[in-house]
Amino acid sequence: MITLGIETSTMTGGAALLEDNRLVAESILNVKATHSERLLPGLDRMLRDSGVEISDVDVVAVSSGPGSFTGLRVGMSMAKGLVFASHRRLVCVPTLEAFAWRFPASRHPVCPLFDARKQELYGAVFVWNEACGIFERVVPERALAPGQWIEQLKTFDKVILAGEGARLQMEYFAAALGKRAIFAPAHVMAPSAAAVAFVGAGLARRGAFTDPVAAIPFYLRKSEAELKRK
Repeated sequence: MITLGIETSTMTGGAALLEDNRLVAESILNVKATHSERLLPGLDRMLRDSGVEISDVDVVAVSSGPGSFTGLRVGMSMAKGLVFASHRRLVCVPTLEAFAWRFPASRHPVCPLFDARKQELYGAVFVWNEACGIFERVVPERALAPGQWIEQLKTFDKVILAGEGARLQMEYFAAALGKRAIFAPAHVMAPSAAAVAFVGAGLARRGAFTDPVAAIPFYLRKSEAELKRK
């Protein structure tokens, strides 16, 4: 089974190809150009370099949120367009869960954090279940102020912090949590399209497909436009 993973929840976005349990290719870039400008050319180049046609892909897995409102819309639209055009199957992958899979078998809880603006961070906490070989949510996806996240994380002896939210608040978290805080190294500090493909492939094997007509991003909170409209 070939799975195409699409990740656009943050400025670091890209795509990846997974064939069964083998990573075929991954294209990832953190630049100021928008995902709408670079995602399709990057995807096209990755497919050509890999010798893979879109018709060879069995499943399209897309990072569904939370994250950047615009980024998530671009990724979801791209995934739905590919699914409709090629008659493939769609899987929506929770963004923070896929991010946690960058740290499989971690002995410590993993807390991915994104900048949610408005002085808040999107985040969740995952713990590795050794018996089942999966991550389990112990703190579900939330948008909280940094101080509120500190209170959540103080309940753990140690916790791995990753993501742009952790990077932006590194000094604050380090001072408040001390030795409890373990900051991810740079090469795993951002979400990964390969992780989205990996988690998506697992969901596909369990038959957890998403109707592309009904598929929408998981924003976690209302957009500024929706708030102003009300």
